[in-house]
Amino acid sequence: MADVFRIFVEKKKGNDIEAGQILKDLRENVGITSVEDVRIINRYLAQGVDSDQFGAAVSQVFSEPNLDNVYLRVPFEDGWRKFTMEYLPGQYDQRADSAAQCIQLLTGGERPIVTSAKIVAVKGDVSDADFEKIKSYMINPVESREASDEMPRDLDIKGDIPSDIARVDGFIDMTDSEIENYHAEMGFAMSEADLKWVRDYFKKDENRNPSITELKVIDTYWSDHCRHTTFSTKLDSISVTEGGDYTEALNKAIKDYFELRKEAYGERESKKDVCLMDLACLGTKVLKKRGLVNDLDESEEINACSIEVMATIDGKEEPWLVQFKNETHNHPTEIEPFGGAATCLGGAIRDPLSGRAYVYQAMRVTGAGDPTIPFEETLDGKLPQSKITTAAAQGYSSYGNQIGLATGQVTELYDSGYVAKRMEIGAVVGASPKKNVVRMRPEENDVIVLLGGRTGRDGCGGATGSSKAHDSSSIETCGAEVQKGNPPTERKLQRLFRNEKASTMIKRCNDFGAGGVCVAIGELADGLKIDLDKVPKKYDGLDGTELAISESQERMAVVLDKNDVEEFTRLANEENLEATPVAVVTNANRLEMTWRGDKIVDISRDFLNTNGVTQHATAEILPVSEKDNYRTSTPKILEDEPVASALVKNLKRLEVCSQKGLVERFDSSIGASTVLMPYAGTYQLTPEEAMVAKLPVLNGETDDASVMSYGFIPAVSKWSPFHSAAFAVAESLAKLACVGCDPSKARLTMQEYFERLGNEPARWGKPTAALLGGLEAQIGYKVPSIGGKDSMSGSFNDLDVPPTLVCFAVGMTKASKTVSSIFKKKGSVVKLLPVPVDEKSGLPDFDKSMELMMNVYENVRNGNILAASTVKEGGAAASVCKMAFGEKTGFTFEQNLSKETLFAPLQASFVVELADGFDMEGIKLGTTTSNGLFIIDGEVITLDELISAWSEKLEKVFPTDSGKKAEIKGVPLYKERSVFIAKNKVAKPKVFIPAFPGTNCEIDSARAFEKAGAEADILVVKNLTPSDIEETIDKMAEKINESQMIMLPGGFSGGDEPEGSGKFIATTFRNPKIKEAVTKLLNCRDGLMLGICNGFQALIKLGLVPYGKIEKLEEYDPTLTFNTIGRHISQMAYTRVASVKSPWFSSINAGDVFAVPISHGEGRFVADDDVVKELIKNGQIATQYVDENGMVADSMPFNPNGSVCAVEGITSPDGRVLGKMAHSERKGADLYKNVPFEKDMKIFESGVNYFK
Repeated sequence: MADVFRIFVEKKKGNDIEAGQILKDLRENVGITSVEDVRIINRYLAQGVDSDQFGAAVSQVFSEPNLDNVYLRVPFEDGWRKFTMEYLPGQYDQRADSAAQCIQLLTGGERPIVTSAKIVAVKGDVSDADFEKIKSYMINPVESREASDEMPRDLDIKGDIPSDIARVDGFIDMTDSEIENYHAEMGFAMSEADLKWVRDYFKKDENRNPSITELKVIDTYWSDHCRHTTFSTKLDSISVTEGGDYTEALNKAIKDYFELRKEAYGERESKKDVCLMDLACLGTKVLKKRGLVNDLDESEEINACSIEVMATIDGKEEPWLVQFKNETHNHPTEIEPFGGAATCLGGAIRDPLSGRAYVYQAMRVTGAGDPTIPFEETLDGKLPQSKITTAAAQGYSSYGNQIGLATGQVTELYDSGYVAKRMEIGAVVGASPKKNVVRMRPEENDVIVLLGGRTGRDGCGGATGSSKAHDSSSIETCGAEVQKGNPPTERKLQRLFRNEKASTMIKRCNDFGAGGVCVAIGELADGLKIDLDKVPKKYDGLDGTELAISESQERMAVVLDKNDVEEFTRLANEENLEATPVAVVTNANRLEMTWRGDKIVDISRDFLNTNGVTQHATAEILPVSEKDNYRTSTPKILEDEPVASALVKNLKRLEVCSQKGLVERFDSSIGASTVLMPYAGTYQLTPEEAMVAKLPVLNGETDDASVMSYGFIPAVSKWSPFHSAAFAVAESLAKLACVGCDPSKARLTMQEYFERLGNEPARWGKPTAALLGGLEAQIGYKVPSIGGKDSMSGSFNDLDVPPTLVCFAVGMTKASKTVSSIFKKKGSVVKLLPVPVDEKSGLPDFDKSMELMMNVYENVRNGNILAASTVKEGGAAASVCKMAFGEKTGFTFEQNLSKETLFAPLQASFVVELADGFDMEGIKLGTTTSNGLFIIDGEVITLDELISAWSEKLEKVFPTDSGKKAEIKGVPLYKERSVFIAKNKVAKPKVFIPAFPGTNCEIDSARAFEKAGAEADILVVKNLTPSDIEETIDKMAEKINESQMIMLPGGFSGGDEPEGSGKFIATTFRNPKIKEAVTKLLNCRDGLMLGICNGFQALIKLGLVPYGKIEKLEEYDPTLTFNTIGRHISQMAYTRVASVKSPWFSSINAGDVFAVPISHGEGRFVADDDVVKELIKNGQIATQYVDENGMVADSMPFNPNGSVCAVEGITSPDGRVLGKMAHSERKGADLYKNVPFEKDMKIFESGVNYFK
């Protein structure tokens, strides 16, 4: 047995950001003020290396001499108490996995086993009860446990050899009552009636008892998550309780529904069940029959909503497919927020990705309880709301940031109902040239190849678990149902599917979401033979049932012609992906699975496709009273306030306040296609109405962009789900108009999230009413909902989520015509344009409101409307404030405006800034001014007061300011140009770009260099086997020797783990072959190196900056470490060119200021005084963070990470190696157009020109 080695690593004082955050959290949020100090120590165990290799790993992988203290035994003084926490066995640990991969790169041998744990030590007069409270707060039993401090002898998870799969003896002879008892004993998600039908099937059709695997597979197949059984339940009647103000309107909507059924189905109507699913889908069917939906991309392969658009690329038109999807992970995020939210996004991405679309835009809409409530008010069996919401944000952003997906809009909706169960929605947009997508029906002997991640126990029962109601014990019993995400693997899948050669081999594809192998592969063809022994496993000990239903993430199943398998596998391997044939298509019309030679599943496809017994229910829609209409009412908290104080108090409301500290965690610029940043203006404080991004073309330029928006206000839906759904549609369309996108050509997708319905007609009435309202809106606006997602288990004990129907709208526009919602000038008239409402129904007047939307859209496009925003929570007054904040524009309100006009959430209405000489019918709200003041009914309030009020509510939950100031020294402008001239001139210089596991900026970087005239050569680093590593090192050295430049792109190599960025890259470049090649490039061939973000982190950890050579780092060397705010930050940073010594800056001048996107968690430059003085003297401080006036910044928001001397970039002594944090490669026409300043630093052009 190999030796086990152990090491403890702790951040040095000043770098212990995580410990400081936990101390603050325990004192302020948990309320344990007796805690005086906190220490966090990471413990690593490794097996499969010798002592020398482990010693090298300690200094190069597990720790950094200038950041960390390393211990063989951790010293603790008196007064400290500690505990150790670790992931449950089998849960994916990215830190440990990255460490193991990094050590393998270091040694070139087999991958070792590594585990990690975290020691939490607290100092102070902490009682036993408070210490246990800290433990319970820190350790979520769903994913983690308290770890032993004993030194283990072996790290290998030795699973017992699993037993053969049992048959359920006597099953087909069970009586109904025995079936009911067995149903309760097994905890099936299917109904008792379903299980009785299963019994009858096996008795009559198969004449045998089933295996336990077959029952689990059927339970998974028929789960609400996979087969939408609630939505497919037959509604025997729909009625409206008399007595409300809108009974007639509701009855008319029901009548309309049945008339539309006749129109859509004709003679087939009687054969089509009346159900929620029919209500959700009918609008598209009718509008399509009327000839109003002619852009649908339809096929038997169901991946995501898909439409065909014509894209103009370099002046030539070509057909593209735009695919979009919304996904929820409400239950997983509720019980394990980080993993649940991360895999919500991962699952959303894989739907369009399985349709061969490259996913480039994401939107996150969530629902939560109040995260500011004290820890003590947390319900039994629940995690604290603050912990759920912060950990979920970390999980979703971590996944999106790593995979390289721009999250263009993030909104959290606060309502007490979401304490029952959190809402976690991820909505994404993907696109690809139509020629890349081939859809064919699978044929006999076709092969199913499993791509990507391996299978473990994580996620077993996820589909069935999310389909159940939950109670106080769920958090302790549902752990196996939660998956862990591995975004670097999904990034590899994206790269493979973007390869036209690979994508056109795929006949059909399915992602591994709910249900695992049995569903993902099981849905691909009617007849299948699946060999479970071929399914790659994370570890031994999994039995056939677990292999069949595990929902381990980042896996795809593709159908290939048998003659394409070898070439497809080769292409997958080139992307560092495992590809394994696991099944074949048959003509038997049966789903068969074998394990260890035993056929453990053999079920008729026809039986599986029944989806179980048809369930029956009745829906009763309760009365709706107009006097309770939330949409048209002043919030009660403002009713008795004077108007001026109401304006301030309104901004402090949880439903209205700033969410900037939440939004900035999400990378919004990756992909170099973002047209609108989430926040607009010099001060980046005006939230945008929708997200807009250019199509992700690989070659050439396009002005075509997709737009996505959402609509929903929870409190309106609590008043009336019927009206709420219609106004949600209206709001989503109105937001498109605000940014200059045609709402009449939009396509919708809806997210339904309701309480567990049971057998209560009134509960069934809520989704029924909502879908009726949504259907009325679709038909009225002539805009179809072509997809959606339902989640029907939003209950916890006696608590229910608010009736939720979120509408997402997607449209196409031109980037050059896109307009921000920020006020543009002083002296503009601002008006409220109320959405026209039909008095009889209370719904929007669809014809008139579409006319208004089109009027707004056209005038936004032609410049008559300078800025537009929709009215949401907070009313028109909040819209005016937010439109003003980004440029700190003053505003004078008209006198004596009613509180309803100012503060009622008149959903789908507009607030517009009008150009001089242009007018529209509406309510004049006031005029923009240049005095930095808001004046309302004679009262004067400064903009800074309003911004402070808007920002303070969530500052403790999602902080925007670290409260720390960086040390600043004067850095005079260094205007001397580099004296170095490339001796070896090249017409088209070659740049080598390595793509490590976790790298995500290689495409953006290559495009930037190619546009500048270079030849970009990307090498995917392969590390699945020792031979892969050896091959990669040889190829890398060869390519460096052939190149004039090396570009180390941004991303999260190795997930920025273990607890530090750039280690994957630095470890590889310390390989003697690579080190020699780099040295020759710089010293013998006058070459250049550039590292951005993750690449800069690698350069500084190699010594290439500031020393110009690869060398061993010492304790006092400069480095980059965690931002002082302790989280990822994404925004536009203002940077000043401090030195033009580097040839990378030959096209710009010292003192020039640029706005460049940043996105990092570890961008804080730290160095001692002597090093800083030397850098200043040598002109090696290349760029600095500055404020809006170009002055060097010492604090947030303008010094976003707390860098010493506001350093954003530094160079080697001769300037030929440049490292910088801001993403200069993310550039292009009409990008980030809602933030001022020049964006292009001409770095890539300068690098190319150096060789000419």
